[in-house]
Amino acid sequence: MHFTSMKLPTLRHYFMGILATALVLPMAAFAEGEKPANKKLILIAGKPSHGPGDHEFNAGCMLFQKCLKDIPGLDVEVHNNHWVKDDAVLETADAVVIYSDGGKGHPALQSNHSELLQKVANRGGGIMMMHYAVECNAGEAATGDLFRSWIGGAYESNFSCNPMWEADYKKFPQHPISRGVSPFKIRDEWYFSIRFPEGMKGVKSILVATPTDETRDGPYVHPKGPYPHIQARKGEEETMMWCIERPDGGRGVGFTGGHFHKNWADDNMRKVVLNALLWVSKVEVPTNGVESKVTEEDMAANLDPKTPRKK
Repeated sequence: MHFTSMKLPTLRHYFMGILATALVLPMAAFAEGEKPANKKLILIAGKPSHGPGDHEFNAGCMLFQKCLKDIPGLDVEVHNNHWVKDDAVLETADAVVIYSDGGKGHPALQSNHSELLQKVANRGGGIMMMHYAVECNAGEAATGDLFRSWIGGAYESNFSCNPMWEADYKKFPQHPISRGVSPFKIRDEWYFSIRFPEGMKGVKSILVATPTDETRDGPYVHPKGPYPHIQARKGEEETMMWCIERPDGGRGVGFTGGHFHKNWADDNMRKVVLNALLWVSKVEVPTNGVESKVTEEDMAANLDPKTPRKK
């Protein structure tokens, strides 16, 4: 077609037609196309550990899954017994959360598991460790660096400590993980003196409280301590939950509570963790945080079969 031979009104109509087509086609394609795929959150529950009511990893993960079932754009899978049922599920995971025993028995440190998790991180996937799972293998210093690269901090034996104490969380930072969370006080095995990068570079504290002098003086759960460097910081704040945004585009979270299963009945403790599960998966956290209710039946469901403690 020769534009020079076209009259002005015809030329105007010609270009308007092209513009209309350019605008309509993408909109039609969007309307007819599929919705964005849901984010896939993988919760890895550790094998049975400790006595009844303690370290109930499977019951905790199943509870989280139930609380998140109505969140749009998110699919939650629970894999118990210390690892995923099939390594292939990690290839499409948007976030992996491990709630388990740690140290040398940590599921991430068995076989080639750390390599598989590193692949998740390399493509911008989220990683979150809960309670004992924040502890690296004290016998291998490199695992501390690995955990810090994933989640920003690591529990290190004889540097960190694990007393049972009542943490009083009075204030929270402006962050999606703390949305809708009100001050709360609760007794748990709150680990502290976590090994962070120098100056906590890149790390955002979410849950911060001040241990009492008696808490710092011990005894700790194991080793019983006390440690002079822990006692020397009496009156200072400690971080029990934190997060990072990694250079690879992924997110990381560490949470040191979660020893007692009964504590998940606390609305604020549960909310701050549910918020973190969304955030680490790159799912928008609601303005007031994740609203959820749990019943006594919910709390009693999926507990590991364990031998009752001797009285």
